[in-house]
Amino acid sequence: MPEIVLILIRSITAFFLLFLMARIMGKKQISQLTFFDYCVGITIGSIAATLSVDQNVKIVNGLVSLTIWGVFPIILAYLGLKSMLFSKITDGKATIVIRNGEVLDKNLKKNLLTINELLMLLREKGTFKVSDVEMAVLETNGELSIMLKTEQQPVTPQTLGIPLEQEHGPAVLIIDGKIMKKSLETLGYSEEWLTGEIQKQGAGGIKDVFLAQIDSRGSMYVDLYEDQYTKKRVEERPLLAASLKKIQADLEGYSFQTDNPEAKKLYAKQAAEVQKALDVILPYLK
Repeated sequence: MPEIVLILIRSITAFFLLFLMARIMGKKQISQLTFFDYCVGITIGSIAATLSVDQNVKIVNGLVSLTIWGVFPIILAYLGLKSMLFSKITDGKATIVIRNGEVLDKNLKKNLLTINELLMLLREKGTFKVSDVEMAVLETNGELSIMLKTEQQPVTPQTLGIPLEQEHGPAVLIIDGKIMKKSLETLGYSEEWLTGEIQKQGAGGIKDVFLAQIDSRGSMYVDLYEDQYTKKRVEERPLLAASLKKIQADLEGYSFQTDNPEAKKLYAKQAAEVQKALDVILPYLK
């Protein structure tokens, strides 16, 4: 068999096995939470590379080695879930390096961390004075977690006792000129309302919009395609027509959502009245 074909077969085999191992081992390996996980990731990658190009290594031996290095961390992870003691042995434990603004020299030495490295980690967190730190913890992944003293912590509305409206994650309504109908239905908005909102921001229609996003407060963000930025300001009459359609659609939606018979009847009646008005004036709004 030609050497290039053999390398191709070995590389493809190593790739798919490595891909399978990465999926099985989960996101923890990607984030490299601990030094042990970091070493395992490098070793698995090295084995896969050697298996691909080194013909002195039998493909079966390489696959067995790759499988062992992939399975063992999974076994250790499950054992760590069952036993806190075992987890401390494999992953180690976090260490307090600063307490009440004072550096704990002994803990620094245990983790082979110099004072300059500690100061660098503090600066990365935006803290330049050790005296501002109430507590600093060196995590098992080498990251430094800090808690500032009370007087150094930023002021928040909660600190001042100011109540705020809870804000939730934004929803995407349009992507690449296409309406995300599931998001639109979940929020209870109609396509007529959406058309009116994007027209307020200079879009001629749905196809002119690259991205439209709405937050929990109802504020709409619209990003048009680059060639749409030169479009003239939208006319008021089509915008009024879209707004009226939105009102009519909202009233119909309210009638379906309520369980109160009287409210349902009232919403339906008003929706019909708005529809009659639309039928009369719509030809003049084009």
